[in-house]
Amino acid sequence: MRKLVPTSLILIIFLVATFIPTYAQGQSGEDEKLLNEAKVLIFDKNWTEAEKKLNELLSRYPKSSSRSQALFYLGRCLAEQKGREREAWKVLDEFLQNTNLPQTLVEEAEITSIDLAVTLYNKGEVGFGPLLEKKLNHSSRVIRYYAAFKLSYLKDKKLAARAVPVLKYIVENEKDPELIDRAKIALLRISPETLRGIKEGSESSSLRMIKIRITEKGKKTPSVSINLPLALADLAIQAIPDEQKVELRKKGYDLDKILSDLAKSKEKLVRIEEDGNLIEIWVE
Repeated sequence: MRKLVPTSLILIIFLVATFIPTYAQGQSGEDEKLLNEAKVLIFDKNWTEAEKKLNELLSRYPKSSSRSQALFYLGRCLAEQKGREREAWKVLDEFLQNTNLPQTLVEEAEITSIDLAVTLYNKGEVGFGPLLEKKLNHSSRVIRYYAAFKLSYLKDKKLAARAVPVLKYIVENEKDPELIDRAKIALLRISPETLRGIKEGSESSSLRMIKIRITEKGKKTPSVSINLPLALADLAIQAIPDEQKVELRKKGYDLDKILSDLAKSKEKLVRIEEDGNLIEIWVE
């Protein structure tokens, strides 16, 4: 399966698309020239000049067979310009309405569209919520998985929870260890309890469980509660909010080292109390 994060692939697309004929066979002339000039500018990350070339192509040659490609690259240019996320999303949405498009471009457009929708949703444009949820049912598993990963970062936990079925499917059915680990981490961000019952390959790891509880000052119940097989200890650490880990390191507490030592020793509990906050880590 191809990587879900497409950054390196975008560079390849630009290189290849610049030096081979466009997918519209037989296309030649000023419109093709404008498209290729725009691709070179995009490769140089000259977004504004590339945008001008693409807009010129679209306005002067509305029936050009290069129109679909021009929309794709225009969407990419706009997406790279801060504050123009909605424009970029609209252009890519128009691109995706076309038929018989190269699958690689379609996946790149879908992924960029999801990134833009998440950004806009986080800015308060809640209308993008249903659009993001719809991507979880996309016919392409690349898009389904990417949408699930992105939703796991949302502060709106109710919407983020919609990604749980897709993430659990990845954990239960995929073979790629890296992909499975990413799904587990995403589930930890949304709801740690969804990982209960995961069976590890070795008997010892399935018997020993790492448990972490973080109780914030003034609260009676833990704000973070994690139960995982000991083999997934690294995932447990990654699930702890970064700001809390940074503060603990400043005060001389390295959770990674503590967890490693705990796994090797017979000690049952580690308690860290700082400024009224309590962190408890133990192995059962």
